[in-house]
Amino acid sequence: MGIPCDDVVVIQPGKTPDEPSVLTLNCPDKAGLGCDLCRIILQSGLSITKADFSTGGRWCYIVLWVVPHHQSLKVDWESLKDRLSSACPSSCFFSFYVNQISDVPTPSPVYLLKFWCHNQRGSLHDVTKVLCELEIVIQRVKVMPTPDGRVLDLFFITDCLELLHTKQMRDDICEHLMAALGEYCITCELKLPGPEYERLQGNSSLPPALADELFSYQLKDEEAYPKGLTRNMRTVKKDQYYSG
Repeated sequence: MGIPCDDVVVIQPGKTPDEPSVLTLNCPDKAGLGCDLCRIILQSGLSITKADFSTGGRWCYIVLWVVPHHQSLKVDWESLKDRLSSACPSSCFFSFYVNQISDVPTPSPVYLLKFWCHNQRGSLHDVTKVLCELEIVIQRVKVMPTPDGRVLDLFFITDCLELLHTKQMRDDICEHLMAALGEYCITCELKLPGPEYERLQGNSSLPPALADELFSYQLKDEEAYPKGLTRNMRTVKKDQYYSG
């Protein structure tokens, strides 16, 4: 099942300054791998504009679309590839890793970070950066945009400090995220996932309860319009002066 080391990380730089570069990773999975990879990318001066994570629990396939913070930034792609490769578990030890799973201590409980926000470029990068700074390990991410310009982000997370069971820690995380997203954040909630989310952690399909919430959610007036926008902007005036 192993693959050549050169194929663990494949980087396809963008053809133009405005085109995102594509990072493809194919390697054994491990807890916190996504968080480690995102941290390396952020430290290299790149922003993550889009991400696709697929895993069966033992092997993962990750595609990340990235752009430099500044167009003048010259990215050392070879160095980035080496750093990403070093963060990925070696396929040579995959069998050993699987055999040692039973010896791993009981993992920390996974919490669900769920928040609605207005869709904007770079929001996934902002959220990932905040979670990394708070020493939060991202286990799985589901990003679901809606036709009306909103997006529902589901982050299944654990923390290195083992403090997510405290209300203070959960409130602090939500406050940091709301501050980072500013007026684009609608709601933020952090709690243990209920049974309706169990299938979602290992399946790409939506449970009926979540699908109903996703497509029937009604915004309040103050949520529907970011700061700076008013009700009056919904009114379209028709001028007949130059007609017919």
